[in-house]
Amino acid sequence: MLDLKRSDTISAVNGDDAITPGCPEADIIYSQIATLAVTALLCRQAECGYVRLVGPASALHDAWEIWPPEDFERTRALPTCRDTLIQTRTPRYARLMVAVALSALVSGCQILNPSDVRESGFQPSNNPVTVDNVTRNDKLAEIAKAQHPRILATYGGEYSDPKLERMVAKVVGSLTTVSSNPNQTYRITILNSPNVNAFALPGGYLYVTRGLLALANDSAELAAVISHEMGHVTANHGIQRQQKEAEEVLATKVVTDVLGESPTAKAALIRGKLRLAQFSRNQELEADGIGIKMSGQAGYDPFAAGRFLQSMAAYSDLRAVSGATDASLDFLASHPNAPQRIDLAQRHARQFGAPGIGRRDRDSFLAGIDGLLFGDTPDEGYVRGTTFMHPKLGISFAVPQGFVIDNTAAAVTATGPDNTAIRFDGVAIDAKLPLVDYVKSGWVAGLDPSSVRAETINGNEAAFARASAEGWQFDIVVIRNGAQVYRLLTAAPTASTTLDTIARSVSSSFRVMTAAEKAGLKPLRIRVVTVQPGQNMGSLAASMVGVDRKLDLFRVLNALAPGASVSAGDKVKIVTDR
Repeated sequence: MLDLKRSDTISAVNGDDAITPGCPEADIIYSQIATLAVTALLCRQAECGYVRLVGPASALHDAWEIWPPEDFERTRALPTCRDTLIQTRTPRYARLMVAVALSALVSGCQILNPSDVRESGFQPSNNPVTVDNVTRNDKLAEIAKAQHPRILATYGGEYSDPKLERMVAKVVGSLTTVSSNPNQTYRITILNSPNVNAFALPGGYLYVTRGLLALANDSAELAAVISHEMGHVTANHGIQRQQKEAEEVLATKVVTDVLGESPTAKAALIRGKLRLAQFSRNQELEADGIGIKMSGQAGYDPFAAGRFLQSMAAYSDLRAVSGATDASLDFLASHPNAPQRIDLAQRHARQFGAPGIGRRDRDSFLAGIDGLLFGDTPDEGYVRGTTFMHPKLGISFAVPQGFVIDNTAAAVTATGPDNTAIRFDGVAIDAKLPLVDYVKSGWVAGLDPSSVRAETINGNEAAFARASAEGWQFDIVVIRNGAQVYRLLTAAPTASTTLDTIARSVSSSFRVMTAAEKAGLKPLRIRVVTVQPGQNMGSLAASMVGVDRKLDLFRVLNALAPGASVSAGDKVKIVTDR
């Protein structure tokens, strides 16, 4: 972590591009989906000593009530959140509902209305805090300061690379020179996470993930992202957001008290949600404008914001499993749609001049990210196409073609055709407890007791079962490998006829890795190479290892539009294990 001078306002960023500090992922209920809302959720974080509360009053944004340790006894009566996790990462409603169904299978905090679940992510407080408030021991700033180690724990810790840190620090330093008070200090931390994210917290804590750095293509794009987050603070969006939410809370209460559950009441509540959504979209657009002005004044290419928005949209499309969308979700999205933001970003940029104005510092940026870890860390195992391999645990399994695997510290999930989803995780149980007894111990909702049976999978003790709940059918497999016990859950709509085939394919692929396999696995990295005569996008993409859809990923990583080409002497990014 490096210390740099900062402006006189410190950001606790709101919005879908922010992250909520908290306990380790295994103890958090969340879904990285923008636009829907859990209508009621209350649980305690046993290790952290605070309560997360999401209710009708915060239909589009999370509400957090922080309870200090001395008040922790207040949470004793609440259910814990362990073993209840919603995990998905593309804005597709069908994928969300599959994830909700998988989560509902495992008992934990109660989700009263899963049809309204939305992205909560891990988000910092929505309240910006000025330096004056910090120096007066503002309680919110003190709480935010305490979140730093929790953020590190959630995001895999700090990613250490001196040359990368110097590059990032240089960009932030340039931005602070155009702030109203450049004598303040920012603390820059690169998070060891493949997620694409950047955010700030009170006290000058600024974070950027290595996933974002891998996607960006020059210093100007990085400056655009960071200055956007600073823009939220400059415009005081957090306080405005609180005030607007308070207004909608009051309006919601009045409507409910007076009109009850009538169609008129429902229409009024929908209008309230739309007002709040529009308010959030306007804030994002305002932050875009402030950020572009700031980065342009710092001498960076002001058109970089539009370019990076295009890259993020392309990466999101690449990650998407299903093409199904719901127009109402787009309408209620808390961020404007990408085309609108790109168009407005370009308009702001034109105030500085025609495209080509400003510096990009591409060579400096690429030198900084050369060798950057890409994708999974060794501690979390590796995804290679449709296969998950964990050399430290010594296990491997595969999912069918057409599925996309998402690997986190809490669980491995995969989503595929026909709204089918898979979840793999580990659980600690008594070594003497038979697996069939564990399956029947109450953690599976809707279990069919007659389906529970003991078998073996490639020499490993296993138990199989079936369950059903609210339009979903589940296949449950619990596997014991030495002292470790793993759970493999597959979910599909009740009408699906492919659950058995998919579940058996995945469970039968579970096996112990050989010593040679474990020794041969290496982490993937971003490497910057110079295009040689005779090379083209196809040959460069083919040289990448450990990734699917190589040509598509190559285009996204290098911001190459369809029809674009590369020339000898160009510098490009590839993914390799060298």
